[in-house]
Amino acid sequence: QVQLEESGGGLVQAGGSLRLSCAASGRTFTSTTIMGWFRQAPGKEREFVAAIGSIFWSTYYANSVKGRFTISRDNAKNTVYLQMSSLKTEDTAVYYCAADPKSDYYSQQYNYWGQGTQVTVSS
Repeated sequence: QVQLEESGGGLVQAGGSLRLSCAASGRTFTSTTIMGWFRQAPGKEREFVAAIGSIFWSTYYANSVKGRFTISRDNAKNTVYLQMSSLKTEDTAVYYCAADPKSDYYSQQYNYWGQGTQVTVSS
């Protein structure tokens, strides 16, 4: 089993920056596991934000965050990051870390999920 724990959420003003971290642990986790970030705002469905590939570390982003968010990973620390810049009030949501997709990287079908961390962007 793989366990994921997010951290780094908080309150930030619009236009500001914030970095989220997701630490992975477990006997089945490997550095080649595809990792993703999702978010869910109140009253809305959970949506894909970003993902980072396994072997070649390819990155993928939702159109709403392209140019503002950057996903990266540190294999030595078994950690994936989401650097968020130029934050908008629309980015307010609970952000979830996910690992090992069952199908496509942008789908909700990941094998493992973290508990989520709240990000609130004030106007």
